[in-house]
Amino acid sequence: MAPVNLLARVKTLYSKGYNEPAISPQTAAFFSVFLTLVYVVPFYVNSTTRPSPTLSRDAPSVIRARIRAVTSSCIISTLAVLWLIVGQDDTSLPEALHSLGWWPVSLADILRSLLLTAILFSGPLFERGIAEGEWREWVRGGRVTAVLRSWMGWRNYVAGPITEEVMFRSAIIPLHLIAKVNPGRIVFVAPLYFGIAHVHHFYEFRLTHPDTSVIAVFLRSMFQFGYTTIFGWYATFLYLRTGSLPAAILAHTFCNWCGLPRLWGRVEAGVPFAPPFAKGKDDSDGSYGQLGLGWTVTYYLLLVGGAVGFYYALWPLTDSVHALASFSSSSK
Repeated sequence: MAPVNLLARVKTLYSKGYNEPAISPQTAAFFSVFLTLVYVVPFYVNSTTRPSPTLSRDAPSVIRARIRAVTSSCIISTLAVLWLIVGQDDTSLPEALHSLGWWPVSLADILRSLLLTAILFSGPLFERGIAEGEWREWVRGGRVTAVLRSWMGWRNYVAGPITEEVMFRSAIIPLHLIAKVNPGRIVFVAPLYFGIAHVHHFYEFRLTHPDTSVIAVFLRSMFQFGYTTIFGWYATFLYLRTGSLPAAILAHTFCNWCGLPRLWGRVEAGVPFAPPFAKGKDDSDGSYGQLGLGWTVTYYLLLVGGAVGFYYALWPLTDSVHALASFSSSSK
């Protein structure tokens, strides 16, 4: 199949002479809110997916039921958006699949996106891999296998990233593209739906932690809304620049795995760096000891260096012939 020159089409849509988008920006926003509800509401309409004071959202039965629900939501939403693009925007099927991030699959774009994300997390990678000694498990792959054997691990690193990126990048962003919304605006507006989709955790956490004050739960939810929205900015930019849904999914998985980076405190060892204090004791009494100050200094230098490296590598490593939108040079 010949490469799809969708970027040229998008440039045409944004040219001065084109004044009739397939749908209006308001319609795109309405459908985006609707798709967000399609993703979240099924969690609460069925007793198998709805948490309760005695049943956490982390219960295996709830996780399994929710994965089935969001998978169905994603399939229906993807088909609906695909029909809208092909039917209303007069777009060929290959072009529509490209706008959904499914085709073409560029391994180079995926690897560059993963490298860019790893640069940003240089500090946490050093802390977990070197200071805490996880690099041995990375080489053996044992921890990956163990994590994916649990339903929480499967949700956090497989089902969650895939379904969230399918819905909040692959389905919602094309709606804004055919509505002729400015790419810069898409980057900052579209992820709000992704952030809003996590606000329901306020209700769930309050339900399962009734002793926690409402203010504390509210602040927790607002913090979660903040960092999910910030990640959404990055994932949306990555998606528009590469036109690759797999790149966004892997970046999402990587960020979930790394978690929020340490912003204060000392780095500590995660495996024994010294023999047990007394002979005859088993390894459980091994000295985990406090690492020297140099380890902590190195971590924070890498944390800052990773942020600087990310800033300078952001545009070069996301440059792709499969881009879905063209950003002006003034945006850089």
